[in-house]
Amino acid sequence: MTRVMIYKRFERFWHWCQVLLIFTLLFTGFEIHGTYSVLGFAEAVRFHSLAAWGLVVLWLFVVFWLCTTGEWRQYVPTRKGLFAVLHYYLIGTFTGAAHPYRKTSRAKHNPLQRLAYLSFKLVIVPVIWVSGLLYLFYRDWPVTLAESLALETVAMVHTAAAFGVLVFIIAHVYMATMGPTLTSLIKPMITGYEDLDEED
Repeated sequence: MTRVMIYKRFERFWHWCQVLLIFTLLFTGFEIHGTYSVLGFAEAVRFHSLAAWGLVVLWLFVVFWLCTTGEWRQYVPTRKGLFAVLHYYLIGTFTGAAHPYRKTSRAKHNPLQRLAYLSFKLVIVPVIWVSGLLYLFYRDWPVTLAESLALETVAMVHTAAAFGVLVFIIAHVYMATMGPTLTSLIKPMITGYEDLDEED
């Protein structure tokens, strides 16, 4: 086993900033939706908008970083080993089976992770951003859009996408606790290093 830098400094910065911003968005968003009252509607809207623009800026840097470093390849889906990983998560984890995927610094995401992250980025993220921007700029809608689309519909779509984000987070956190120890898969996202059977 070799101690390998698996998550670079920017990846860790991006991950934890994203966590903070998404939790801020969920907390303030559900308050705006009327689920509870903690900050008050006006303050919740203000913090929600600030966190949303912060996430937009962060994701622009992330896209630039992924493209310039070639790390985008980590998210390209593959069917190779997908069913073995699915079988592991559905059955193997409860029977003490070994994980079928061998992580390396060049392929840190297993086939199921790649599929989940790509689906999140191509399905949930566009829906939440388009509906969020429509919601934010509803006063500037052209007449034809205002006559054909109700703000309530946009709000409900945005809320449904927020629930999608919440489900993704719950699954993500659950999967992150499925290592040999409770924190063995979380620690590398803090330190950057993981012990891997890395070939030269």
